[in-house]
Amino acid sequence: MDFNALSPYLIIAAGAFIAGGMNAMAGGGTFFSFPALLAAGVPPIIANASNTVALWPASFSSAWAYRREIRKHGRFSLILAVVSLLGGLGGGLILLATSNETFSVLIPWLLLLATTLFAFSAQISRLVSAVKTRFGLGSDHDHPGSIGGTILQLTVAIYGGFFGAGLGILTLAALAIQGIDDTQELNALKNLASAINYSTAAVTFIVAGAVSWPHTLVMLVTALVGGYAGAMLARRLPSLWLKRLIIAVGSVLTVIYFVKTQGV
Repeated sequence: MDFNALSPYLIIAAGAFIAGGMNAMAGGGTFFSFPALLAAGVPPIIANASNTVALWPASFSSAWAYRREIRKHGRFSLILAVVSLLGGLGGGLILLATSNETFSVLIPWLLLLATTLFAFSAQISRLVSAVKTRFGLGSDHDHPGSIGGTILQLTVAIYGGFFGAGLGILTLAALAIQGIDDTQELNALKNLASAINYSTAAVTFIVAGAVSWPHTLVMLVTALVGGYAGAMLARRLPSLWLKRLIIAVGSVLTVIYFVKTQGV
C-alpha cells in the first residue's frame, strides 16, 4: 500500500470531518476543509469549488428542518431564493473567471474577512440594531424584499458563490437589517439562502468541470460523519470554546497564507 499516495486523502478526510462537526456545532467549517484541500495539493480554484460541492448537502438538510418557519415568509422567501440563486451563479462564474494565481493572492484576505466577521459577530449584531434604530429600518420604507434589502442580499449572495466562508454571518446581518427579528426565523431564512446559494454555485462548478471528484467524494462522506458526531458533541461542549477555537484557527491560517502569498 502506497501511504504517500493516501496521505492527501487522509488530510482532506480529516479536514472535512472536522468541518462537518464544526458546522453542526458553531459554524466555521470552511476554515478546516478548504485549507486541507490546499495542503493536499489541490489547486486553489478547484479546492474552493470542491469544498462547496462537498459541504452543500448539509445546508439543504438544515433548510428542510426549518421549512415551517420559511413558509411563514411566503413572498419574501421566494425573493430570497431567487436572489441567492442569482448571486450564487454570479459569484461562481466570477470564481471560474479568476486565475489560480489571483485567487491565491486573495485567499488570506478572504480568510481575514471571514475570521473577522466570525470573531465580531456579536458586535455586528449590535451594529445592525443601532443602524435599524438610527435610520428607522424595518418600517414600511425598508421591509423584507425592498429594493435596498434585495440589493444588499444579492451582494452577500455573490460573495457566497465566490468564497463562502462567513456567508452565514453576512446573511444574518442582511436579514436583520431588513427587519427580521425572530431568532428562529432568522436562522431559517439564513439556511434557505445558504442552501440555494451553495447549490447554485455547486452546480456551476460541476458543469464547468472545476471539481476534483476523488477528493470531493471523500469529503462528502467524512463531512456527513463529522456533522453527526458534531451534533452529538455540541450538547456537551460550551459554544464559547468552539467559537474561540474557530477564531484561533482562522487567525493562524490567515497569517500562514499571508506569509505564503504576500511575502510578509
